[in-house]
Amino acid sequence: MKYLVMVLGTQADYQAMAGAGNEHSPAWTEADIKAMVEYMGAINDDLAESGELVDAQGLTEPARARHVTPGEDGKAVITDGPYGETKELLAGYWVLDCESLERVTEIADRVTRCPQPAGAPVYPVVIRPVQDGAGDIC
Repeated sequence: MKYLVMVLGTQADYQAMAGAGNEHSPAWTEADIKAMVEYMGAINDDLAESGELVDAQGLTEPARARHVTPGEDGKAVITDGPYGETKELLAGYWVLDCESLERVTEIADRVTRCPQPAGAPVYPVVIRPVQDGAGDIC
């Protein structure tokens, strides 16, 4: 079964990773970033080797997002970032093809152990099964 494994973050986290610490998160150093990239790279390599990796991507900071909603006149209303206070949102993801929920949970647990500076916020890693047909909706 395929699963979407999601890593969460906020705009403040991206700013901290760029070296601008804030009340939400301490500034990350080059060594912190290198440790994170190497750790995540090792996970990707292991998943590719096991044949479980379908896709994996990190996403740009929320300030670079664009929201598109329908306007009352029928034309799209486009809002570019930066946005006001936001809750956690998708920072990156993996699409994995795993034998069981237990296996993908083991992988998510490994993701939660990614190195980061002391005092950085900790978010859950979210696992969602990928719907494989209309019968899975309910």
